[in-house]
Amino acid sequence: MTISSSLNASVAGLNANATRLAAISDNIANSSTFGYRRVETSFDSMILSDGGPTYAAGGVRATTERLIDQGGALVTTANPTDLSVRGRGFIPVALSSDLEVANGQPPLLLTTTGSFRTDSEGRLVTASGLTLMGWPANPDGSIPAFPRDTAEGLVPVRVNVNQLTGEPTTAINLGVNLPATETDAGATGMPRDLSIEYFDNLGRSETVLVSFAPVVPATGSSNSWTMTLHDSAQNDAVIGQYTLEFDDSRAAGGTLSNVTTVSGGPYDPATGRLIVSVEGGPMEINIGRPGSSDGLTQLSDSFAPLSISKDGSPVGNMVSVEVDANGFVHATFDTGATRTIFQVPLVDLPNPNGLVALDRQTYRPSIESGSFFLWDAGDGPTGDMVAFSRQESATDVARELTDMIQTQRAYSSNARVVQTVNEMLQETTNMIR
Repeated sequence: MTISSSLNASVAGLNANATRLAAISDNIANSSTFGYRRVETSFDSMILSDGGPTYAAGGVRATTERLIDQGGALVTTANPTDLSVRGRGFIPVALSSDLEVANGQPPLLLTTTGSFRTDSEGRLVTASGLTLMGWPANPDGSIPAFPRDTAEGLVPVRVNVNQLTGEPTTAINLGVNLPATETDAGATGMPRDLSIEYFDNLGRSETVLVSFAPVVPATGSSNSWTMTLHDSAQNDAVIGQYTLEFDDSRAAGGTLSNVTTVSGGPYDPATGRLIVSVEGGPMEINIGRPGSSDGLTQLSDSFAPLSISKDGSPVGNMVSVEVDANGFVHATFDTGATRTIFQVPLVDLPNPNGLVALDRQTYRPSIESGSFFLWDAGDGPTGDMVAFSRQESATDVARELTDMIQTQRAYSSNARVVQTVNEMLQETTNMIR
């Protein structure tokens, strides 16, 4: 019994060290695999002896565990859609083959890094066939409220490089100086016109004509102007008229003191804005708050458009796509406009090491991993998302080679025990002769 248990224990030792060597060989083979998580082998002793007069060797059992929560370092790349997770969390992906079947929601897979590029349909896909999944944005760039405890709502991130877009103008900021001398008695009273381009809902160029007519008094200075706005999209119809009064005191000379609405939307002195209706809808125009010099002013003798700014953009072609640290996918157009088209969440689980490891450095949730939750990158327990980067393998080759030497010695020692047991059994056989 004792000799045979020695043989069994040695065979168990051979098997255990062979398992460890298999894990080491896997780690070394994947030392250059981006996103690879190393496998660690642990040995557990098996006790068969109950403390009696004879001892029976129990042997050893090997268990392996993939350390999914221990990642490698990040390296920079030149591709803006090379993505990595810095810290905790996983990128949601799906197999392209599952998407082609189109049989309901594809199984959710998780990964920590990937080199994504557009395929023939504009989807961001890796060379190994993993499709990046995310939430589509609304036309205004906002992300709808999707459920966070399920993969429902996740769709392939699609980038249409031939996409056209245009942003309508909804706000204009006027920074204009009006000449104070033209509100003096005896001035010509000629209006000053300012043409401002804006873009309608279809990306077409239109114009808001702003006309400033001075109020010329019989004596002294009125410090007053009539501002009239015309919309070219409505055959130059008047969309608003306002009486502007400027302060001439020492403390606030040249700033707006009062705005009276003649027609059009009301002026809000708290914000310095008024709203008029162009052909495509309401437009907000900022002329400045009373007592402030950040909008319309009346100083000296020159008419000077100092600062004219607006939102919106003409129709443009998409030229590039980038993913920010919070997982928002931004498309940039040749007009300079930027638009949010998707959000890629990060998936977190209570026990990442309980995930089921699959091919292509992907993982699947399991009972051991716990229920998953979809976070905004950088929020909650998750780290952030890093573009232009890949995550290196977690394999430390020097450590693996050291472990391999130890495993080889242990395997040889167990083999020596088997040889010794064989010799002892041979001696026992010889005694019978």
